[in-house]
Parts: sequence; structure tokens; C-alpha cells
Amino acid sequence: MSGCLSYMNPYCDPETGICTPSTFEDLQSIGQHKLTEKTEIIYVGDPMCSWCWGISPDLIKLRDYYRGKEVGYRVVVGGLRPGGGDPWNDQMKDFLKEHWGHVTEMSGQPFGYKLMELDDFNYDTEPACRAVVAARPLVNELEMEFFEEVQRKFYMESEDPGTNEFYQSICENFGVDYQKFLERLESEEVRYETRNEFMLNRQWGVQGYPTIVLLHQDQLFMIAHGYATFEQMKAQVEKTIEREAESEKNA
Repeated sequence: MSGCLSYMNPYCDPETGICTPSTFEDLQSIGQHKLTEKTEIIYVGDPMCSWCWGISPDLIKLRDYYRGKEVGYRVVVGGLRPGGGDPWNDQMKDFLKEHWGHVTEMSGQPFGYKLMELDDFNYDTEPACRAVVAARPLVNELEMEFFEEVQRKFYMESEDPGTNEFYQSICENFGVDYQKFLERLESEEVRYETRNEFMLNRQWGVQGYPTIVLLHQDQLFMIAHGYATFEQMKAQVEKTIEREAESEKNA
């Protein structure tokens, strides 16, 4: 798996539909996630990854298609740029404008551009990822919808996911107690879990977002690395399950 650095790590490649994450040289392994024997689609993405915004409708369609078919669905937050720190200058803004145009052209997903009017902005993706983890037990099966609403509010309304106030209207839309959400958002437990998921997907060898893998018979199989349509992902899931069933039969 590979990505291309269009501007500076971890930005995105218009040809492959991949956003490459920053590295974690300073982060030690802080936990292991055991795989299981169940079949599960795992989406590794970041709410502030533009190609993840592009693929979002197709992913929700994929999740819905496999409901009731003994194929689960799970989100692992990627950690595209935890901490941010890149200069917010004309070069960066020009890159984003051009890149977002590529995403719209490929996927049809819209963007707002008021963000470019800000004099200062830190493209730190950790708070948005942590918000998804914080909301997970509060929204249950609507985790992908919560994830997508964070994307929509950032990409279309140009609001800052790094502020707690960003999430108030989203919580209201999902019937989530905002104070309970904030308690989880700022808790050490959720901070730990978020960083653990950042580390987990890097341990799996994920090098760009969005990445969709299939957990099947205690193994991980690549379904999509970069932007893909529902039809492409569904075909790859079916092909993988059929191939493994044939291999098991012939073993």
C-alpha cells in the first residue's frame, strides 16, 4: 500500500484517491486488538480526510447492503494528522482548493470554501477522530452517520472540529446528551482508545485513507485502498469470501 505526497505529508493524491497519514515515531505500542473469526468490514478513515468524505455515501451503502447477511461493519479512526502543525498559508490553501475540486469531480461530494478565508487554522485531525470514538456508544449503529455529519459540518460549513462547540448541534441532531458527550470527549479513556486506533491501523500496515479491509476467518484482506465505489467494494468483498471458501473446501 502506498500514497503520494502532493503538498507535504500527509496530504492527498488526486489520481489514487489516497490521503497519506503522518507517522508516529514517538508513539509506543499501547495495546493490541485481537482479531476474531467473524466476518466484518472494517473502515479505516479520518473525518478530516477529504477522500474519506468522497467515499462516505458509498461506504454507508456498503454497510447497509451487508446488514442481515452475517457481515459486520466497524470503524477504526485513522489519525491522518494528529496535532496538525502545517503552516496555514496561500500554498496550503491553494492545494486544498485544487484537491477538493478533484474529490468533487470524482465523487460528486460538495465542499464549501469559507475555511480559506480564515487567517489561521490548525489542520489537526485528532479531535475529530476522538469525537467519533466518544460518540460510538452514544449513537451505536449510527456511528457512520455521526462520522459523516462531522465531515459535512467541516467540509461544507467550514467549522472547526478542534473546538468543543463544533459538536453541540451534531449531538442535538442525534439526540445525544451534549454534556455526556463532552465528558467522554475529554476523558483519558477516550483519548487512549483514539490513540490506540491510530496505532492499530499502522500496525496493520495501513498507509493511507480511506482503507477498507475485510476481516474473514481471522485474517485481514484488502477491499479498497483509496477512493472506490460501492459496486467496486461489494465486488471485492464477494470475490474475497468466495475465494476463501473455495480454498477452505480444497484444503
